[in-house]
Amino acid sequence: MLAILNVVMMALNIYVYVVIASAIFSWLYAFNIINSSNQFVAMIGQVLYNLTEPVLRPIRRFMPNLGGVDISPIILLLGIFLIQNVIILYIAPNVY
Repeated sequence: MLAILNVVMMALNIYVYVVIASAIFSWLYAFNIINSSNQFVAMIGQVLYNLTEPVLRPIRRFMPNLGGVDISPIILLLGIFLIQNVIILYIAPNVY
């Protein structure tokens, strides 16, 4: 059971990095720092979008309109950190 919890924790850690990379990529794309017509860049953007959008869309639905500022990745990261802390503090000690 502990091995399953470790795999879940690693998957959550990887997803944190994916969310951060997606946010940074969206900033670079919005400010025209990266070339959007490059096929490789477009592929990376599409992969990051496909990995994060299904989770961010429900969060955006409940968030108020902040006028162009998207804080849904921050809310998602806080949720992931909450899940990790629940696993570490409440679930993992009961597995031993």
